[in-house]
Amino acid sequence: MATTKPFRDCSQVTAVSQFHRYRSLEMKLRHNNVWLGLQLLCVAAAAMPLAGCNSSVASGGGGMPAPEVMVSEVQERDVHSWDEFNGRVSAIDSVAVRPRVSGYIERMAFKEGDEVKKGDLLFLVDQRPYQAELHNVSARLEHARTAAELASAQVDRAQTLIGVNAISREEFDNRKAALAQANSDVHSAEAALAKAKLDLSFTEVRAPVAGRVSSALLTVGNLAQADQSVLTTLVSQNAMYVYFDCDEKSYQRYQSRLQNSGKRSGSDFVRVNVANEVDFPRTGKVDFLDNRIDPNTGTIRIRAVLPNADKTLTPGMYARVKLDGSGQFKAMVIDDKAVLTDQDKKFIYVVSKDNKAMRKDLVLGPLVDESGQGHAMRVVRSGLDPNDQVIVSGTLKIFYPGMPVKPVRATLNTAANPASVAK
Repeated sequence: MATTKPFRDCSQVTAVSQFHRYRSLEMKLRHNNVWLGLQLLCVAAAAMPLAGCNSSVASGGGGMPAPEVMVSEVQERDVHSWDEFNGRVSAIDSVAVRPRVSGYIERMAFKEGDEVKKGDLLFLVDQRPYQAELHNVSARLEHARTAAELASAQVDRAQTLIGVNAISREEFDNRKAALAQANSDVHSAEAALAKAKLDLSFTEVRAPVAGRVSSALLTVGNLAQADQSVLTTLVSQNAMYVYFDCDEKSYQRYQSRLQNSGKRSGSDFVRVNVANEVDFPRTGKVDFLDNRIDPNTGTIRIRAVLPNADKTLTPGMYARVKLDGSGQFKAMVIDDKAVLTDQDKKFIYVVSKDNKAMRKDLVLGPLVDESGQGHAMRVVRSGLDPNDQVIVSGTLKIFYPGMPVKPVRATLNTAANPASVAK
């Protein structure tokens, strides 16, 4: 049986382990030298075009040219201040259609979702019980009239007999009382007949207002309870209300402006935007101002009336409402694209006389409504000089205040009419 010879001493074991350690270290050094050589080769290759660029710049005899930036002048114009609020569209007439008599629905005479006119038939309740009641009341009226004619004839005869003392005074009085009672029965029967006719007409449930009808909540064959069951709902469409809540500060400013102008409360105009409409194309008139401020929200309810000739407004739609705020005033405006942000500060770059970009911190106002002009303008309250040249494009090329720039004049359209401001 073959056996391995053990090492004679520990020194032999140590020599073998050191040999393997040196061998491994040699392989790592060779690998690292190859990798280092490749890295140096890549750096040299990347540096070649840069050296070419530097040589070309050096040969041109100058450094990096000043970047071109577009500048515009500060504009001063008449600005119309508007306060903006959130509101909801509501129908002027909104009716829950209920039957005025009880009965089973016999017919539904409208198409759900259609527009109807005032007086159009919507539902028909079974008329047979009410027709029978009408015939019964008519018969009672004929009976009462016949009895009244008989009583009248008896009173006429009694009048002749009492003159010759053929009947007693008591008999004469009884016949007169019978005539009065018969006449009362006639009046009662006539009233019952009128009610029966009215109930029969109520079996035809008609539209109380013109507008758009909703879906039927009760269909044919269902029992409708008088003054309880809701058959459908109906909303008017020709004009709409817009309700919105105005904060207390804006309300006080609004009231002060109305008093100064001599207008009565609720006689101002509003501009309205709904859904995905561009700008505020709709114009309405304030027709209602609540009589108290809600202490829980600090707001007051205002209502405006909007025309709805195209029938595009629907109750419940979200709307943005602009109410005339502080009126018209003069203000400096700049292109909103020029405004930059530094944490909580707003600033712009202006071009100095020696064509350097200088930073100016601003106190901004609201945006100006430049409808159809393709850009928004910003009101500047302070921090700007009317003669400043504002950099509106190319601010990303400015790395520090005082950097040289090459200004290029940009042209901005100036509105002939006063601009509108939304706060």
